[in-house]
Amino acid sequence: MKEIKAFIHRNRIADVVRSLGEAGYHNLSVIDVKGMLKALGSKEQDYSIELGDAVITEVKLELVCEDENRTAEAVRIIQEQGRTGQPEAGWIYISEIQAALPIADH
Repeated sequence: MKEIKAFIHRNRIADVVRSLGEAGYHNLSVIDVKGMLKALGSKEQDYSIELGDAVITEVKLELVCEDENRTAEAVRIIQEQGRTGQPEAGWIYISEIQAALPIADH
């Protein structure tokens, strides 16, 4: 099992999530985060006093894939739908999951 974390520009996340849903990926987490991707324009960029640098509000997408084929498909979808026209529009990280345990009442 693999976990995918992708950092994507906010204006691209709706297309990414829609395309993943159409491909059968439904257990997604989408979280607004402050990051340092290159801003697409001045309206997207803020200055963080805490960090002492320019930041944007980007989105962290998280999902779990059962096998290598599903992982590769999800990565392809994120790469295609997350494009912004910039050489570097975000990042995708893939990690191995050691265990997945339900939270359930017994």
